[in-house]
Amino acid sequence: MTPFKDMAKFLRESKIAKALIDRTKVYESHVRMFWKSARYEESEKMIYSAVRKKDENDEDIDVEVKFNVGEVRRVLDLRDSDDDPTIVPERLCKGLWFRMGFSTHVNDKYLKSKFFRPYKFLVHCVIHALSQ
Repeated sequence: MTPFKDMAKFLRESKIAKALIDRTKVYESHVRMFWKSARYEESEKMIYSAVRKKDENDEDIDVEVKFNVGEVRRVLDLRDSDDDPTIVPERLCKGLWFRMGFSTHVNDKYLKSKFFRPYKFLVHCVIHALSQ
């Protein structure tokens, strides 16, 4: 297999695969409204917010939604759990960056030109997926 096929296979099997390939339209106004009204209830472990939708008379109405972290994981198909580590030790990050060909200090700017060619493709895919 070529390095690009290996990288494409890795991306398809990764936890962020859905975020990379999903083409659901997300409108900035919806995101702003969601975050303007979002709140987290620690006692219930739920996220509450409001979204706007059309009712049966085609009028705009605000509807409160609530969901938990498990539902976010399910919808985004993250395939992880609360028990997964969230902070990766610095030595593991350094090892990963060096294996990817990143030759400067880990805290420097991350430039695509500093990575080996197949990893430039990975960085390119992630940047484009996150920018849409």
